[in-house]
Amino acid sequence: MKTHIFKVIFACFMVTIGLNVYAETKVIKDVLRREVAINYPPKRIALGFYYTDFIAVGGTEALENVVGFSKAVWTDWTPSSWEMYSKAVPRLHQLEDFGEIEVGTFSVEKILSLKPDVLILADWQYQILEIDLEPIIDAKIPIVVLDYNRETVERHTASTLALGQITGNEKRAKELVEFYSNTIKEVQSRIAKANLPKPKIYIEFGNKGPNETGFTYGKDMWGALMDLAGGENIAAPFVEKWSPINPEQIIVAKPEVIMIAGREAELNKNKEAMVMGVNIEEKEAKRRLEAYKKRSAWNSLPAIQEGRLYGLYMGASRTLADAAMVQYIAKALYPNLFDDIDPIQTYIDFHKKYLPVVPKGTFGIQVK
Repeated sequence: MKTHIFKVIFACFMVTIGLNVYAETKVIKDVLRREVAINYPPKRIALGFYYTDFIAVGGTEALENVVGFSKAVWTDWTPSSWEMYSKAVPRLHQLEDFGEIEVGTFSVEKILSLKPDVLILADWQYQILEIDLEPIIDAKIPIVVLDYNRETVERHTASTLALGQITGNEKRAKELVEFYSNTIKEVQSRIAKANLPKPKIYIEFGNKGPNETGFTYGKDMWGALMDLAGGENIAAPFVEKWSPINPEQIIVAKPEVIMIAGREAELNKNKEAMVMGVNIEEKEAKRRLEAYKKRSAWNSLPAIQEGRLYGLYMGASRTLADAAMVQYIAKALYPNLFDDIDPIQTYIDFHKKYLPVVPKGTFGIQVK
């Protein structure tokens, strides 16, 4: 009896100082195929990226265990999305900010001060940081690496299942994996049955505006989605991940479909840059997209001559919701095969079912 009382008192003391003596160890397999042991359930999570996927898998209640995140990746890249989510989930305003890697504000010291049970990073973050992570590793803080940027079914699956383990929502994670894989299978099955030639496609990030060639994509991000959607990516021979290509190469390649990706951040920064996304008016998005038709020699391209110039939302990539963007690209490439599919409705329905917000704005457009 005395031993039992002592154990209870000791456990209460350990909880008081922030240690869970009853926590079990769970092994998480991340996208790098590493087996990462974490104390389960983790009560202090540091989240580097993929916030909406974390919420889709874990629900808003999973945010109660998040102590910090890389804020600028959300607030600066897609500010209207941040405003929408932070209004719906006020808990987001309480999270500590440990900085953003690409602008040099990422703080290892801040992460150490948060004493997380686990640090979740995107693969691109993990690669950039490399030796900077040594103090975190030395502090025995487990690091789980996810990757929705590569945008393959395999990596989306591995990342989602890992989030399911971390948040304790493995059933939900499997449901989301099934949604994603089935959506892609349906797209690819229709294309395979039709046995048509692959149309040539070019996708550019339009944050520079029509007067300067922006990034296009090789194997990652929109490049991967073009592959899933059955397109022949004209940039693939020249770009590994993302970078501009010579404008002359676009003219030589003669793409049959062109898409310009936009986001909300450029709305007031650059009056000519492509904008798409939450609270973006379709009229404004179309005005900016029309300007791309006036690029030098673009009037000779099949995509422009046939009215197959599209805008799409940058924020709808690198996420489970990009299943809708695979539909969107596939429908642009093979319009007769997807008459019964409304990709934008797929995007909205995903939010209705799995997320705490339903976005309003412009997520896909066409100008002829």
